[in-house]
Amino acid sequence: MSKVEEFLSKNDEEAIIEAIRKAEQNTSGEIRVHLEKTTGELDIFDRAMEVFHHLKMDNTKHENGVLIYVAVEDKNFVIYGDKGINDVVPDNFWESTKDAIVAEFKKGDFKQGLVNGILTAGQQLKKHFPWSADTRDELSNEISRG
Repeated sequence: MSKVEEFLSKNDEEAIIEAIRKAEQNTSGEIRVHLEKTTGELDIFDRAMEVFHHLKMDNTKHENGVLIYVAVEDKNFVIYGDKGINDVVPDNFWESTKDAIVAEFKKGDFKQGLVNGILTAGQQLKKHFPWSADTRDELSNEISRG
């Protein structure tokens, strides 16, 4: 088994998907998690941007998709937000989400780090992109892999 397959158990994945559902109940924002072995030769931000576009996360109605990209063997991650988010939030907008993830990752609890990050991101998105009657789930909540 590869490190990507071992990174999360089936139960871990279910908890993360449930966290995405819960976070998206309060916002029109769309949150996804993508796991990959390594970024290869690319900078992690550049690779996250490629994955973001590959997953068609740039096609949401309000341009408010968020990708939590994890390069497992590189022991690195990045939070990538779409244009609609970046146009309206302060520069330090993602710091609390990053901090929530890092605190648990340092303990080796990757599931809880992602769950905490997802829920924090949902709270942050709710401030700028609240849920409304016309909100629909535009993207899959499943964890993707590369």
